[in-house]
Amino acid sequence: MKSYKTLPNGYKEILSVNFQKEKKTMLLINFMAIIVALIMAVLMHFFVPVFTLFDFSKGFLDIFIRFVTLIIGNVLYFVFHEFIHGMAMKICGTKKVKYGFNGIYAFAASDDYYDKKSYLMIAMAPVVFFGIFLAVLNCIVPTHWFWVVYLIQISNVSGAMGDFYVALYFRKLPADALLQDVEVGTKVYSAK
Repeated sequence: MKSYKTLPNGYKEILSVNFQKEKKTMLLINFMAIIVALIMAVLMHFFVPVFTLFDFSKGFLDIFIRFVTLIIGNVLYFVFHEFIHGMAMKICGTKKVKYGFNGIYAFAASDDYYDKKSYLMIAMAPVVFFGIFLAVLNCIVPTHWFWVVYLIQISNVSGAMGDFYVALYFRKLPADALLQDVEVGTKVYSAK
């Protein structure tokens, strides 16, 4: 896994994906996120009914703490999701990662160029890390806390639709392709 600080000689831009400018793509990704979230919620409801989230048997304070935890947990998840992208970039050799929020998407970006394998690892790192972490956490929390964790897991998987989209979209790129993450999009370069 490696990042390149400069574009090798002979490389030129062959493709650019910008989620802010490509409204149809942005709508498709958001639509898919909603569908995935609904499927995950409905299927899990058959194993652990969603009404357990509203279980008052432990008292009002317990349900209040669960809802506050859910809100704080989701905010922390979105921050750490981008942090994990940044850590994956650093594993590939990036020295400086830029973090931000553009009003629609949070992002981690750098000026470096990555081969397809590295870029895929960077794109998928948060959903894999949090997928495993939250699945383990779901197995050990009490039933009335299950949906607090699982709703964050739904955010993890459905919120990664942009990452899944990029991974699928770029699978057919030339073998020598180098990709540069530019906040809300990606630029692709090749020598071919």
